Amino acid sequence: MNDVAIIGVGLHPFGRFEGKSAMEMAADAIQLALSDAGLAWKDIQFAVGGSWTVANPDAIVGMVGLTGIPFTDVFNACATAASATKLCADTIRLGEYDIGIAVGMDKHPRGAFTEDPALVGMPRWYAENGQYLTTKFFGMKANRYLHKHGISVQTLAKVAAKNYRNGSRNPNAYRRKPLTEEQILRSPVLNYPLTQYMFCAPDEGAAAAVMCRADIARRFTAKPVLVRAVEIRTRRYGAYEVNTTYAPVEEDVSPTVYAARAAFEKAGVGPGDVDVIQLQDTDAGAEVIHMAECGFCADGEQEKLVADGATEITGAMPVNTDGGLIANGEPIGASGLRQVHELVRQLRGDAGKRQVPGTPRVGFAQVYGAPGTAAATILSA
Repeated sequence: MNDVAIIGVGLHPFGRFEGKSAMEMAADAIQLALSDAGLAWKDIQFAVGGSWTVANPDAIVGMVGLTGIPFTDVFNACATAASATKLCADTIRLGEYDIGIAVGMDKHPRGAFTEDPALVGMPRWYAENGQYLTTKFFGMKANRYLHKHGISVQTLAKVAAKNYRNGSRNPNAYRRKPLTEEQILRSPVLNYPLTQYMFCAPDEGAAAAVMCRADIARRFTAKPVLVRAVEIRTRRYGAYEVNTTYAPVEEDVSPTVYAARAAFEKAGVGPGDVDVIQLQDTDAGAEVIHMAECGFCADGEQEKLVADGATEITGAMPVNTDGGLIANGEPIGASGLRQVHELVRQLRGDAGKRQVPGTPRVGFAQVYGAPGTAAATILSA
């Protein structure tokens, strides 16, 4: 099997772009990734793309070039872009093609993902009542976790404030204004313990990554980044999650735990080897929970780690150096590739004002898609 390297990344800024379609943003991200790799679209042998709002991402070829390449569309909720990354990498790993591209895009209206609740079997009024995925369920999940493990609401405010600070250093972020812990705590409570500024926002954006066989990567870049593992797992019986309408007799852990374990095993590294971390922070509570689920600490240790600055850019385990979802927002189809973009920039040492000190060698990314699909990605310089 072939080792796989990322040789180019591109990111259309996340935010609100009146009059610009998700496809147009994706075309921009593709061109940025191609330019970063020193390639032209004609050099791409196949593509994988994903979106929530665009039914046929493959139609992007009408904007970037009708070269006849195979193009596979994927969707896996918030794990969509990670799924595109995996399919692209695995296709090269298995020797079918030498060079490919993964792309993700989306353009969501304002609100708590209320554009079509029927997509996950819920009526529109459920969302309009403030009871949708990113408020009701995640609020209850965070409240239960904090109570069980002795973590304070102030820790959630510290997590959100850290991500806003990191976002202020990121020219591609949606929210680039730092907020204090007090401002975050005093913002309206949406579902206790989560306030308005502890949540990410659905928004618009696109991202892309060009990959190739690792043995030819240095033809294109002096700093290839290896794709060590991308693992995806779904729920096992007993894992309560969004849309689950029964209480199992015995609870099982989140699929995030299984995806992270599988990724570390495949990559041949452990959590202690990771230098920079990207976690799904749909809300500040999710980042806290995923720290433990991915193996970076034990349940309950987050309070001290966050208070001591361990998750800051200059800390021992920097988390969401680009601001995460809280600062960037989440265009679902692009989110996981935004994480890849950030890890590649960090591992190359060209992340600018948000660069992790020293020489980061290993990066980890995790995304979680309702109702229970998790992905873990490990990259290395």
